[in-house]
Amino acid sequence: MAEENEACQDRCYRIVRKRLPILTWLPKYSLQWLQADLVAGLTVGLTVVPQALAYAAVAGLPVQYGLYSSFMGCFVYCLLGTSKDVTLGPTAIMSLLVSSYAFHDPVYAILLTFLTGCIQIALGLLRLGFLLDFISYPVINGFTSAAAITIGFNQIKTLLGLQNIPQQFVLQVYYTFCRIGETRAGDAVLGFICLIALTVLQQMKKSLPRGSRLEGLFIRISHLIIWTTTTARNALVVLFAGLVAYSFQVSGSQPFTLTGTTPQGLPLFKLPPFSKVTPNGTVSFGNMVQAMGAGLVVVPVMGLLETVAIAKAFASQNSYQIDSNQELLAMGFSNFLGSFVSAYPVTGSFGRTALNAQTGVCTPAGGLITGAVVLLSLAYCTSIFYYIPKAALAAVIICAVAPMFDIRIFYTLWKVKRLDLVPLCLTFLLCFWEVQYGIIAGVLVSIILLLYPVARPQIKILKHEVLLIQPGSGLNFPAIEFLRDTMYKQVFSESRWHSVILDCSHVSSIDYTVVLGLSELLQEFQQRRQSLIFIGLQAHVLQVLTAAELEGFCHFPSLKDAEQSLGEDLCSASEALLDDRDNILPASGIIQ
Repeated sequence: MAEENEACQDRCYRIVRKRLPILTWLPKYSLQWLQADLVAGLTVGLTVVPQALAYAAVAGLPVQYGLYSSFMGCFVYCLLGTSKDVTLGPTAIMSLLVSSYAFHDPVYAILLTFLTGCIQIALGLLRLGFLLDFISYPVINGFTSAAAITIGFNQIKTLLGLQNIPQQFVLQVYYTFCRIGETRAGDAVLGFICLIALTVLQQMKKSLPRGSRLEGLFIRISHLIIWTTTTARNALVVLFAGLVAYSFQVSGSQPFTLTGTTPQGLPLFKLPPFSKVTPNGTVSFGNMVQAMGAGLVVVPVMGLLETVAIAKAFASQNSYQIDSNQELLAMGFSNFLGSFVSAYPVTGSFGRTALNAQTGVCTPAGGLITGAVVLLSLAYCTSIFYYIPKAALAAVIICAVAPMFDIRIFYTLWKVKRLDLVPLCLTFLLCFWEVQYGIIAGVLVSIILLLYPVARPQIKILKHEVLLIQPGSGLNFPAIEFLRDTMYKQVFSESRWHSVILDCSHVSSIDYTVVLGLSELLQEFQQRRQSLIFIGLQAHVLQVLTAAELEGFCHFPSLKDAEQSLGEDLCSASEALLDDRDNILPASGIIQ
C-alpha cells in the first residue's frame, strides 16, 4: 500500500512539474545564473519600453497600452514557459492584427486579449498544437513580408508628420504621396536622423567581435561600452530625441509632434469588458464578438505560430527541448491574465528573444527583471514619455520590421520548388487587402497542393505479355477514380490484355470508397473475361479486402508467386519489372 501511494505521489509530481516547468530549473538555481539573468532582463527591459510605446501606435491604441501589454507575459512565462530565451510582449505583427480587428478601440482590444487567451488555453489542453503544422513556411513568409511593408509604410506618415491619412494600405500609399507637400520639416529631419542612427548602431552590433579575457582592461571596457550602446540603441535614440524635444519646449517652440500625456501608474486589476457603452447605447458581448469575426481565429493562431516557431528555433540553436503544447498554455495564460490588466494580445518577439539569448540568459527568470523594468517605467517615468517625438518611435518600428521582409525567399523557391511560390505570392498580395483573406487563401492553396498527390498518385505502367500497374503511393478515396480511369485507358482500350497485375506493394492503407471502386473494377474485368490479379498486399490491406469478400478477388504475395501459379507468360513481366524498377511516372501523365 505504501509503495502504491509513493508511486501515485511520484506520478502526480511529474504531472505538476510538466505543467509548471519552473519546478525543473528553480531547485538548481545559482548565483551565477542570477547574475546572467539580471543583465539579460535589464537589457531586454531597456529595449521593450520604447518598442512598447511604438507598437501601441501600430495597434492604433494610446501608448500606455503598449506598456500594459509588456509585463504580464514576462511573469507568466517564467512559471509556464519551456524556453529559457523566449520573451513575450507586444510585437509588430500582433499590433498590426490588433489594429485590424480591435478597430483602434481599447475595449475591443482587451476583450480580444481575453478571448485569444481562452482559445489558446483550450488548444493547449486539447493538445492541438499539431494543427499549426498545416500552415506552411511560404504562407508564414508571405504574411510576415506583407506585414513588414504594411507596418513600415504605415510609419512613413508619422515620420513625415502627415495628418489624416487613411489606414487602408492602398489608400494610405495614395494619400501619403498626395500630401507629401504637407511634410513637417522638424518631424522629417528628426525621424531620418533617428533612422540613420539606429541603422548605424545595428550594423555596429553585427560587426562587433566577441570580447576576450586575454585582452587588456581598456579594450574590454571599450568593448563593453560599445556593446551596451548598440544593444540599448532603441532606448538611447528615443531618449536623445526626447531631450531634443524638451530643449525646444523650454525655448518656447516645438517643431515636433510629441507623444503627449501618458497616464501615470499601474493599470487596475479588473475583469475585461464584456460590453461597450456608446452614446447610441450599449454594444453587447455577442455583437462585439461578431464584429471581431475572423480575428478570433487569426489572432490566436498567428500568436501561437510566432511563439512556437521562435521557441523551436532557439531551442535548436542552444541545444534544449521545448514542449509545444506547454508553450500554448503559457501563451494562453499570458493573454488571459493580461486582459485583467488592460493588455492587448501578445506573442513571442524574435528581436527581443535574440537579444535575450545573446546577452546570455540562463533561465526564464530573466523575464521577471524585464517585467519589473516595465512596471517601474509605468510607475515613475510616464511624465518623461510626454516629450518623446512620434517620429523617433516611427524610426524604431521601421528598423524593427525591416528584417522581416525576406526578398531572398522568392529567389530560393524559384530554384527549389516553384509551385510553392503560389501560396507565397497569394498570401503576400492578399494581405495588403485584408490580413485574414491572405492567410486563409494561402493555407487553402497549401492544402490543395498537399492533397493533389493523394488524388493523383504516381503510377508505373509496364506492358509485356501482361499489363502491370503499380501505384507509386497510397490509395485513398480521392485516388480511386484516377486509378480506374487509368485502367480503362490502358486495359479496356485494347483487347489483347488477358491478365492485368495490380502491384500494391506501396499501398499502405485503403478505405471503403477504394474497396467499392476495386469491386466495380473486378466486376468489369469478369464481364470482359479478363483477370485482375493483386500482388504485394500488406497484411492490414489484405485483411480489409478479404473482409469485404470481393467477387473474383485473387492475390499473391509477389510477382514470382503469381508467375508460378498462372503460367510462364508472366516471366517477361517479372524480368522487366526488376530491370525497370525505378521508372516511377508523374501523376499527371502515364509513360509506357
